[in-house]
Amino acid sequence: MLFRILPAFSSILFFFLFNSCNPAANTEAVEEPFELEEATIAEIHQAFAAGNCSCEQLVKAYLERIETYDQPTKLNAIVLTNPDALERARQLDEEYARTGQLRKLHCIPLIVKDNYQTEGLQTTAGSLALKGFEPDEDAYQIKELKEAGAIVLAKSNMAEWAFSPMVSISSIAGETLNPYNLEHVPAGSSGGTAAAVAANFGTLGLGTDTGNSIRGPSSHTALVGFRSTLGLTSRHGIVPLYLRNDVGGPMARTVEDATKVLEVIAGYDPADPLTKYSQGKVPENYTRFLDKDALKGARIGVLRTLSEDNPHPKVKALFEQAIADLRSLGAIVVDSVEIHNFDSLSRNQWCDVFKHDINEYLATLGEEVPVKNLEEIVASGKYAPYIEENLKYFLEAKDQTPTDSSIHECSDAFTDPRRIAFRNAVREAMDRHQLGALIYPSWNHPPAKVGDFEGYKGDNSQLIAPHTGQPAFTVPMGYTDGSLPAGLQFLGRMFDEPTLIGYTYAYEQGTQHRKPPRQFSESAAPAKEDR
Repeated sequence: MLFRILPAFSSILFFFLFNSCNPAANTEAVEEPFELEEATIAEIHQAFAAGNCSCEQLVKAYLERIETYDQPTKLNAIVLTNPDALERARQLDEEYARTGQLRKLHCIPLIVKDNYQTEGLQTTAGSLALKGFEPDEDAYQIKELKEAGAIVLAKSNMAEWAFSPMVSISSIAGETLNPYNLEHVPAGSSGGTAAAVAANFGTLGLGTDTGNSIRGPSSHTALVGFRSTLGLTSRHGIVPLYLRNDVGGPMARTVEDATKVLEVIAGYDPADPLTKYSQGKVPENYTRFLDKDALKGARIGVLRTLSEDNPHPKVKALFEQAIADLRSLGAIVVDSVEIHNFDSLSRNQWCDVFKHDINEYLATLGEEVPVKNLEEIVASGKYAPYIEENLKYFLEAKDQTPTDSSIHECSDAFTDPRRIAFRNAVREAMDRHQLGALIYPSWNHPPAKVGDFEGYKGDNSQLIAPHTGQPAFTVPMGYTDGSLPAGLQFLGRMFDEPTLIGYTYAYEQGTQHRKPPRQFSESAAPAKEDR
C-alpha cells in the first residue's frame, strides 16, 4: 500500500519543490524548471547561474526528499542530517551574490559515510559504542570538499566498523536496503551512501573501500564508484578497517561528477604518509580526461579468470553485451588475458591489522571519545549481533602489525613484497598485450536477498585492487531481472586515473545504463535486462 501512496504524494511535493527552485515560474519569463532528480553538478551550477534555484532552496529540496522517502519506505540509508546545512547554504548564497563566482563544488550536497570524521557532527562508524561522539576536526577529504564549496548534507549508514562487504547493517541505525528492490541488499560496507545517492537524497557521496566497499555498493545501485590508486588520496580522519588497504572516494550517478570529486581530494597530505607516492603524479585537473571518444583505439583486456568464475547467467549476458558495446565504441578488445600465477599470487594477501589500526586511531581522538580501544568496544556490548564473532576474533588474533623493517609483509602496497609481486604480474599481463585496462564484472551475481548471507556470491572487487594498490572503477552495466543493477569494472595501472576516467566516461556516454530506482522516482523509465 505504501508504494501506491508515495508516488502520488511525491508528485505534489516535487511540483512545489521544483517551482520553489524556479523563480522565473512566477514571472513572464519562460524558464525550464530545475529538476532535482538525477541533477548533476553542472546542472545545479547552471540553475544557480540562471537564477532558477538558490543554494538554500536546493538543500531544502534534498532534505524534504530524505524526509519523504528514507524512513517511510524503510530504505534506511541516512543516520542523521546536518542541522547546519541550511545555514551553510545561506552563506554560500550570500557569497555567490557578492562575488558572482561559484566554487568547484559550490553548494553541492554531499552524503558522507559515517566513518568519515565530520567536525561537530556525530561520527560513529555505525557503532553504538561511539554514539554521540562529535570530532573536533574534519577528515582531510571532508575539509577539502568543504573548501571547494560542498555541503555535508547527511551521514549515511554502513556496515558496522566496515566489517561486511555483504550488507550494510549497524547498531546505530539498523539495515539499509537496496532502492532498486527493497527485498535485496545494497552490499557493504558503504551501502548507505550507495542507496542515498542512487535514490537522489544528495548529489554526491563518499564511501570507503578496503576490499569492495565503494565498488560493490555502487555496482548494486547503478552508480559510478572510484577506488583510486592507494596513496592518491588521504585517509586521515577516516575510521580504519585495514589501513594498509583503505581508500576513501566518490560514489556518484555520473563519471563526470565522480571525477570532479576526485579532482578535489587527490594529492599529498602530510597527515597521511602514504600520499607521498602521489607527488608528481596528480594532473592539474582530471576533468580534461572526460572524452566521449576515449575508447577509440583503446586496448582493453578481458579477465576471464574472474568473469568466468561461476557467473550468474544474466550477469554473464550483460558482461558479454558490455564487451560488444566496447567494440562498437571503438575499443580493441583482447579476450582471455591471463595473469601468470594468479592463484598463488592472490592467495594470502589479507592481514589482520584491525586491532592495531583501530587502537591507534581511537588514541588520536582525545578524552571525549566514548571507547579508547578494541577491548573497550567489545566490553561495551554495543554492537550488532552479526559482527560479534569478528570483533572477538580481532581482539584475540595475533598482531600482524608490520615491524620497523623497511621491507616487510602486512605493510602498504609500496613496501610489502607479496603485494609488489602481485602488482608486477598484473602489470606484466597488461604490458604484454599493451592494454590500457582490464575489465570484469564488479559482481558475478545480482544483489542478494535481505537476510540471505548465503546469497553473497561473485564479488570480484576483493581480488586484485585492494592488494596491488591499483585503481579500479565501476560503472553501470545494465540490470538483471528488470531492476537489479550490475556493474562493469575497469582496472588500471598505478596512478593512471586519467585513462580510467576516459574509458568509463566513453562507456557511460555510449550506453546510458543509469536509471533512477522506480519506487523513488516518478520519471524513471523501466529498466531493461540487457541494455
